Amino acid sequence: MSRLDSIQRPASEPAAPARTIRSYHARSGGGIASLAVREHPMPVPGPGEVLVAVRAVSLSFRELLVLRGSYVLPVRPDVVPVSDGAGEVVATGPGVGTVAAGDRVTATLFPTWQHGPFGAQHLPQLGGSLDGLLTEFAVLPETALVPIPAHLSYREAATLPCAAVTAWNALTGDGRGVRAGDTVVTLGSGGVSLFAIQFARLLGARVIATTGDPAKAARLRALGADEVVDRRDTPDWDGPVRELTAGRGADRIIDVVGTLDRSLRAVAIEGHVACVGFVGGAPVPLDPRLLFASAATVRALAVGSRAQFLEMNRAIGARELRPVIDRVFGFDDAPEAYRYYESASPFGKVVIALD
Repeated sequence: MSRLDSIQRPASEPAAPARTIRSYHARSGGGIASLAVREHPMPVPGPGEVLVAVRAVSLSFRELLVLRGSYVLPVRPDVVPVSDGAGEVVATGPGVGTVAAGDRVTATLFPTWQHGPFGAQHLPQLGGSLDGLLTEFAVLPETALVPIPAHLSYREAATLPCAAVTAWNALTGDGRGVRAGDTVVTLGSGGVSLFAIQFARLLGARVIATTGDPAKAARLRALGADEVVDRRDTPDWDGPVRELTAGRGADRIIDVVGTLDRSLRAVAIEGHVACVGFVGGAPVPLDPRLLFASAATVRALAVGSRAQFLEMNRAIGARELRPVIDRVFGFDDAPEAYRYYESASPFGKVVIALD
């Protein structure tokens, strides 16, 4: 039987809880071992809500932080994890008018953040203080949904909400944005960095990528990097960036590692450092003299708004850009997907497919 066979009502009416669904649950601080599948009645969308059959989800470093108990935002007990997913609308609650059954959608990580600056009122997030998408069916607010670009599969679309929107915000969300001819530096080959390479090239920038794995250098160039700096040979990667920019420095650095001291040494005067994360572990204390020497803007950012998501999707659709997927796991193998993501240093996104 299809997962949708039990939903008989028109799209304008809530779906009846005619069957059970499966969802993963996890405990913050419990690690991957805390992931467990449970059965629930089919959820029913209320006013302004939409029932989505989840087709795929993707993992990001955020998901590991949630399970490790080190995520910076609140996590509800016994949470359904994972913020990033894509699926098909199968039923809508009263008052819903922008989507209908059959629409292909994904959702914003922060469901209430529609546009403008981020604020405390937007802190509730999927897979954290709100249940996430590692489930067969999810009820989501209509206002959180974003249409999937027509050329993308569900698996590709599932990679967008966290890593891609973060990269887009890092490149465009400061009021100036990357311009043709700018130089952008990316660090490593995680999801944000790979999207940043693709988006920076789309915006006309020159890209210098850094990597600690020489085997990935050719793949970074194939994705769009103009130059690749091997951090294994030159851990002081700010020096090569200066050399490659004739001493000027990069206009923008997407720092996912937390090495702000090096980023400030590598950035141009009045350049921009987007502080996206700290996957490198404990950050190095920052010397304020580096800030004054560079006169740079250091902007910490939290993913992006729904308006930025829509803007990004228009750019993705116009150029038919495709996300990089490293490996796909089945729903029953979700714990193995987490373990692979944690230990294998994937090149591209790790996806869990439900279709």
